[in-house]
Amino acid sequence: MSRLISVLLLVLPFSVYSQNPMIEPMKFLALGDSYTIGESVPENERWPVQLAKAMSERGQPVEAPRIIATTGWRTDQLKKAIIEANLSNDWGMVSLLIGVNNQYQKRTAESYAPEFEELLDMALKLAGGKRENVFVVSIPDYGYTPFGQPKQAEISKAIDEFNAVNKAITEKKGIRYINITDLTREGLAKPEYVAEDKLHPSGKMYTLWVDRILPALVPRR
Repeated sequence: MSRLISVLLLVLPFSVYSQNPMIEPMKFLALGDSYTIGESVPENERWPVQLAKAMSERGQPVEAPRIIATTGWRTDQLKKAIIEANLSNDWGMVSLLIGVNNQYQKRTAESYAPEFEELLDMALKLAGGKRENVFVVSIPDYGYTPFGQPKQAEISKAIDEFNAVNKAITEKKGIRYINITDLTREGLAKPEYVAEDKLHPSGKMYTLWVDRILPALVPRR
């Protein structure tokens, strides 16, 4: 019996490894503002956290994401935080979602453009210069929340202008762009998609984002 157990202990690890080869977990850096830090939702409902979990379940292990984001940040504030973080340039995945506070604080889309492009260049550098390791998420439309509803038309028009800018810059650089704005425009029709603060997305909305982002990053096997 002891001999049989010894044989099994020798054989089993190789058998398991052959069926499920070890893949080194990917380092994930998420850059942004309140939408990336997940204002008003638990940590496990933040979309970067949900995405890392979903990718791992699909066969691409991802480490717990490093999130550099704070509610209220504009592009210039995010840039300052990235510089101060003194990060390495070996991230396997870097996401960028920024701009709503530029719009909310009455900055123009024209002034946003060069600042967003600089941040995207920084994200690309942090990803080791590999375009395939970077993706941009569009700005949500908070006009479709109870907070933004009184000025919905004005907000939506401005968000479209800012997204036109970040999309054009992202695609010019050959980087993946993922639109989630249309999903956020369900917020008034489906209150469960809005957090309790009546402004930010709920965990359920962030799950919809992940469902949109995931196929672009990890093909189904």
